Amino acid sequence: MVLLKDIVPAAQNNIETKFIVLEKGSTTLEGKNRICLTLVADETAAVHLQLWGDECDAFDSGDIIHLTKGIFSYQHGNLILRAGNRGKLEKIGEFTISYVEVPNMSEIHWIPHPSNSKNYIQNYIISPQSRIFPSIP
Repeated sequence: MVLLKDIVPAAQNNIETKFIVLEKGSTTLEGKNRICLTLVADETAAVHLQLWGDECDAFDSGDIIHLTKGIFSYQHGNLILRAGNRGKLEKIGEFTISYVEVPNMSEIHWIPHPSNSKNYIQNYIISPQSRIFPSIP
């Protein structure tokens, strides 16, 4: 199981992690598919998670989710974590997990590693917190 602070962009469905849903955006249509962006976090970092179809109705703020075979990649220019076609999201509890909202792994600019372009490294922080789900003062 990987901590959110340790995920990096990759075109592989190999992320297994757990997190709490902090905030859920509105559901929109992309073609015929419903999508919903959420802010999720664990005790080390936060990230934007994209939900598809029935997943949009299955999870709410406060739900603790276990993700298997997830992918962290660019979609429409934004870095998001998602289950994709091969992954699975499963609710395993509610409201009982420690979390932080900083850093947000979706708000980091990544570049290919100089010696291996299939791997990515952090280049700079775009924003310390989510620009999509701003903190409430």
